[in-house]
Amino acid sequence: MLDRHAQALMRPSLMVMGRWLVRIGVRPDALTWLGFAVGMAAAVAIALQAWWWGLALLLASRLLDGLDGTVARLTQPSDAGGFLDITLDFVFYAAIPLAFAVADPRANALPAAVLLASFIGTGSSFLAFAVLAEKRGLPDTAMPGKSFYFLGGLTEATETIAVFAAMCVWPEHFALLAYGFAALCALTTAMRIGWGYGRLKSRV
Repeated sequence: MLDRHAQALMRPSLMVMGRWLVRIGVRPDALTWLGFAVGMAAAVAIALQAWWWGLALLLASRLLDGLDGTVARLTQPSDAGGFLDITLDFVFYAAIPLAFAVADPRANALPAAVLLASFIGTGSSFLAFAVLAEKRGLPDTAMPGKSFYFLGGLTEATETIAVFAAMCVWPEHFALLAYGFAALCALTTAMRIGWGYGRLKSRV
């Protein structure tokens, strides 16, 4: 829901940093791998209950995730890079709830499992529609610069990162945040199924 606005807000800064990275020869795939490594380090920090380190590393990983796409668009975007980016992003999104479950299994295991199950719904509806939209040649009017057709909803990347950050700041409220966000993810999945099915069923 907020991704388009967040990207518009961050685009000028990302372009400045992206142009500098291009000048010094940094490749987008290297930024993708670095962002993933930092994201996994965030998960380890959270699992060890180093909440503020986890928050800092989490935000740094998402900055790198924004920069890899910017550098790709400034140079030569590739299907391979888009595939790598979306795959590692999904692994990262799964690793953070798992890390909270490891940090406190008694309190967090069930809400983490519910949240991860809700991510299956949002992720599968997003990717399944992207594949079929590409097959049908449907134009992406929301995020035309993405490697995949961008199917929005209540819970996009911006909202997910905001909730992860809140979990790091208030880890004692992880269960409440996880259950609440899982409910929003379920609504997003239902909306995507309804809209996507209707769009693909039509001939327009």
